[in-house]
Formats: sequence, structure tokens, C-alpha cells
Amino acid sequence: MSSTILITGAGGFLGGLVRPFLPLIGEANALQLSEALSANPEIRLILADVVEPKPPKSSTATTVKVDLTAKEAVDGLFTTEFGIPDTIYCLHGIMSRGSEVNFDLGLKVNFDSIRLTLQAAREFGAQSATRIKFIFASSLAVYGGVFPQTVTPETIATPEGAYGMGKLASELFVNEFSRRGFVDGRILRIPTIVVKKRPSGGNLLVHFRQGIESLCPIGDSLDSPELDLPLWLASPQTTIKNFVIARDIPADKFLPHTRVVYLPGFTATVRDELNALEKVGGRTALELVKFKDDPVSRRLVLSWPARFDITYPLSLGFIVDEGGMEPVVRQFQKDIEAGVV
Repeated sequence: MSSTILITGAGGFLGGLVRPFLPLIGEANALQLSEALSANPEIRLILADVVEPKPPKSSTATTVKVDLTAKEAVDGLFTTEFGIPDTIYCLHGIMSRGSEVNFDLGLKVNFDSIRLTLQAAREFGAQSATRIKFIFASSLAVYGGVFPQTVTPETIATPEGAYGMGKLASELFVNEFSRRGFVDGRILRIPTIVVKKRPSGGNLLVHFRQGIESLCPIGDSLDSPELDLPLWLASPQTTIKNFVIARDIPADKFLPHTRVVYLPGFTATVRDELNALEKVGGRTALELVKFKDDPVSRRLVLSWPARFDITYPLSLGFIVDEGGMEPVVRQFQKDIEAGVV
């Protein structure tokens, strides 16, 4: 059965990851959602971003440079030669530190544009036989304040940053549009994605084997106590596979009052990341990491929980990384050697 999928933010970090779940759809070794989806010849892609995305090598795809904060531009994504999409991966946004520094821009991109995309999905989806699936990339940044040692689906979200606020506000809209039958929403609260090929937000970037220096925004040296900060993490491969899984979960499997699911992850400290880097890449790789403590990034990360009860997401069919940081770093090393990264 043919399918038309719209990916907003297709040129950004999340949108650019869309290849690793190829084992579930087609080819086996890739690191981009768009290429993974394109492995199925019956899938047509509409790739949209503020900078025109690069299309997958072999796919049925159209690319659109678009201002997602303008209603007319958003509506235009539903009138391409591919027609109305049946699935939307809403992945665009301004990351945590950027949203905190530029509040108005963050609000415009992380909330206003989501509402416009939802409204367009509602209006154009009314012309279709089935509701458009709207898969929204949220974040653990929606949490803050005092939370339990282990977060559960019942834990109340109280963000302490503009990024988390925008995500939580958008979640409410996706939930309400789903409750009213305007869209078939799936809201994924994403862990911090570790080991990636370019900087995004405040995450630690590991560029070993490429001879490129990385900047760690937490702590000032290897001896800094801040490196013992625990984080809720996931690998790129597992995250993207979970995005694919989300598309096919029956709507009645979600909790009746919410479409929110935090994705499975694992707990590790910044120091654990660095230790895994040294174990896999040697001391030379570790020496490529430079430290510059960023109080804004540190405050935001400190407000996020690091431990979650993953019983509910696993019951829906989502998957989790096994073995902690070392397998994640080793997979990154293999991706570099294979030319994937």
C-alpha cells in the first residue's frame, strides 16, 4: 500500500537521522529516516525545512525550502504533486539553549509553527478517508522542578526552560487534536541522543576517529564533579527505530487520556560517556574533548530527570539500548569506518 510521508525539519539533526530503521523497512545500513523510508518504493517523501533538505539517493521524494511559521507555506506542504500526506513526522524546532537565549524565536518555531502544522493536518486531513498520523518529537525537557527518583507516565511535567515549555504546550495541542479526531497523534518524549555527527543543543559530541575536537559544555576538566551528572540517553539508531515503530502502533494501545510516551533510554553520566570514548578510541580520542562549562546548558540539563520506568513504552513495542555507553560508541566507530557518518 502506498504512503505519503511529510517530514518537517528534514534537514536538521532529527530529520537527518532518518536512516537507521532501514532493517524494519528496507536496506540495512543507513542513518537517515528519509532514506530508510525511501527503501520502500511505495513510500513517497515530502522533505521540508528552512534550508532545502538533501533528498535520499534513491527515493521518490520532493524537497521544499519552507518557512514553517507562515500559514501559507505550511499549507503548501499539503498540495505538492504527492498530494495530502497520510503521516507527518514533526521534527523541526529550535534546541534547548537556543530557545532559552532567544525566547521569541523559540516560541515562534517550537509552538506557533506546530499549531499551524496541526491545523493544516486537520483541514486537509478532512478530505482523506483516514486521519493523518501526526508523530511529534517532544523531549524530556518538559520535566523540571521536583520529580520522583524514577519518572513514570503519571509524573507531572513542569519545564524549567523555554524549550521544554514549547514542547509541553505543543503536546497539549496534539493531544487535543487527537481527542477530537482531527489527527491521530503520537507524542514521543526523546532522551538525550548520544554520539552524533554534529553539534546540536548541549549534547556531548564525540568525533573520535575523525581527528576533530569536541566541546563538552558540562564541567571545566576531566576532574570536574559536574561530570558525574546522570543523564537519560539513547543511541541514534534506537531512537530512529522507535520513530518507525510509533507510526504503526494501533491508536487504541495508547493510554486513553494521552498520546504521550517517553521513549526508552538508559542512565549514564557524562563521565561514563568519556570513559566509553577512551575505552573505544583510546587516550588520543579523549584528548580531543575540550571543556568549557556553560552555566545555561548546565542549568537546563540539571532540571531534567535521568531515570524512567520504561514498562509502558516497552509494552507498546518500543525498544531500548542494551549495555550502556560502550556499545553506542562502538557502533558510532563502525558507522565512521563504513562511511555512514
